[in-house]
Amino acid sequence: MFTPRVALASLSGEADATWAENGASDAGAAFIGGISLDTVTRDAARQLVDRGRCEFLPSDPIAFITTELDALADVAITPGVNVRSTTPEPVRVAGRHCAKYNAILEINAHCRQDEMCTVGAGETLLQDNESQLRELIKAGRAGGAMVSVKVRAGIDGVDLTAIARTIADAGGEIIHVDAMDTEVSIKQIATAAPELFIIANNGVRGHESVREYYGYGADAVSIGRPSTNRHVRRQVRCAAEDIFETSNTDMQRSHIQQ
Repeated sequence: MFTPRVALASLSGEADATWAENGASDAGAAFIGGISLDTVTRDAARQLVDRGRCEFLPSDPIAFITTELDALADVAITPGVNVRSTTPEPVRVAGRHCAKYNAILEINAHCRQDEMCTVGAGETLLQDNESQLRELIKAGRAGGAMVSVKVRAGIDGVDLTAIARTIADAGGEIIHVDAMDTEVSIKQIATAAPELFIIANNGVRGHESVREYYGYGADAVSIGRPSTNRHVRRQVRCAAEDIFETSNTDMQRSHIQQ
């Protein structure tokens, strides 16, 4: 999928092409964004900005995606684009542009900000709108892109194993999991949907955390807030090279802890 098995996770309003390029020496992939695509998620993003949060709000989000991916065309990293939408058509269009750059399209089912959840985006796709999530995945695939879904563990009433099956059955290839201190959720997903490539996120700092996620069945790890910290990035890259790249996780998850 990508090497080293380290991704840089999107940081709202901060993760752009420059950020990805700065981390490229220590990561195999970087997810820029999140980028709100349709009218209701863009309106929600404006409300977030009004209360002091950082958001990308270009006048044309698709043009912004193209410009950012073009800036990464010669950078040795697999780009990804994290998007928010409640409707499939802009996801299909974004998927088409991602496909041109061999970039991963990542659907944001992770955001827990009230403004996004109220309009049916973010983690509400896991709680109330699983059929909508399925349609968004299919739209991204129809655009020709490889599709990832960013999810959060530990949400009341959400069965991540069922969500993983939904993602796989809809054509998604990657699940990017914010484990939220429930690392065992990685094992549950790996068992329920072994065809998915699992990126584990939360508390990834070095050998101990990388080895733990590997033991639960992760195929890669990602770094969130510390993605701008070169020391942390180097520690995680070295751990990933030691642990993932000498293994056979793509062939068989025989390393999963029993």
